[in-house]
Amino acid sequence: MTIDQVLTLVVLVAVVAALIWDKVRSDVVALSGAAVLLMTGVVRPIEVQGAFASPAIIALASLFVIAYALELSGLLDRAIEGAVKMCKRLGSAGIWLMLGAIGVVSCFLNSTPIVVLGAPVVRDVATALKLPPKRYLMPLSYITVLTGCCTLIGTSTNLLVDDMARVAGQPRFGMFEITPVGLPMALAGAVYLFLFSGRLMRGTLSEPAPAAAARKIDVPGAQIGDSSLFAEHRPFQPVKAAIAFGVFVAAIAVAATGIAPIAASAFAGAVLLILLRVITADEAYGGLRPQILILIAGMVVIGMAMEQSGLAATATGALVGSMREFGPLTALIVLYGITMVLTELLSNATVAVLVTPIAVALAESLGVSPRPFLVAVMMAGSAAFATPFGYQTNVIVYQMGGYRYMDFVKVGLPLNLITYAVAILAIQASFPF
Repeated sequence: MTIDQVLTLVVLVAVVAALIWDKVRSDVVALSGAAVLLMTGVVRPIEVQGAFASPAIIALASLFVIAYALELSGLLDRAIEGAVKMCKRLGSAGIWLMLGAIGVVSCFLNSTPIVVLGAPVVRDVATALKLPPKRYLMPLSYITVLTGCCTLIGTSTNLLVDDMARVAGQPRFGMFEITPVGLPMALAGAVYLFLFSGRLMRGTLSEPAPAAAARKIDVPGAQIGDSSLFAEHRPFQPVKAAIAFGVFVAAIAVAATGIAPIAASAFAGAVLLILLRVITADEAYGGLRPQILILIAGMVVIGMAMEQSGLAATATGALVGSMREFGPLTALIVLYGITMVLTELLSNATVAVLVTPIAVALAESLGVSPRPFLVAVMMAGSAAFATPFGYQTNVIVYQMGGYRYMDFVKVGLPLNLITYAVAILAIQASFPF
């Protein structure tokens, strides 16, 4: 191994260990790793600059601003009020319909703010109907994660894998290119949750949820506090809501039709909202969620170091050597499994950055298309269901619902296995080697 490879490996191990230890904020950990790589010369300043100005960062930041404008306009509050009325008429079926509607929104907006806003509503509606909130809060988190896998912008994982693949010389993904894989996963997961999640949680459903104050969880990696802090009521402003929604739909349409990449259309949409005074510049900065953007940028630097130092190729060589006789399908299955396990331990952004260069190199070593391997990383990088800390939305409902750790294992582990099988079949059908 070269000196650069050794330094990259040391930084990588230290960063992963710090993220698992979970005593330091994840964005600080990622920045620390990037700083060490910069100071030792493994990456150059121009490359670090490129990481912070990558299309994935621009797209995410812009989408955060647009989503915040939708929230400030009161449109989300109005939609929630309509959902509450529906649930009061339809009972339990209404709550499941509401979860489905939230899932559709999560196809195009980041799932974390959606769950932050929606979880208190689901809890209160269930309580008003004398139904256990625990029956619905965990499925809420899982459904938003699954539907986020249906489009390129549904989760930061997809955007990040797309960006890292571009750095590795691969063509960009279309807005709905991964839908043939994400949609079957979401449907299979939804059916499983509807039919079996209540039975698996039967013992827990009878237990009262502890008060939020008594069950406050400090999870630096998730950086999510008490969700009630986000439940501020926004007065409905019809004109601003219409403009914000129109800009959001236009940005998606422009990207979906290939007129401009999502980074460009979302950025133009965010700036337009500021110029039209739908959202002020100060409010736009407030909606940026810098801790997520900094975490991603810092991890992108580490991913660049892995690729440029040759560490990714070395790791891939060892992986290929153990599977060469089995072929690309076995390699795809193993890669998905490794990514899924890592996602339960680390943030989805971290896993996407670490595994994407290996996925590309693995496919090239086997002489097949990297596309199915990249889609596997996208899907497995978000499929964190078996622990309460694998995804930010899990942390929110874990705290609010008063679940036990094993509740996530009992419900989430079968969901992992179901989506694993469906994803492999759908990837084979839609992305041939």
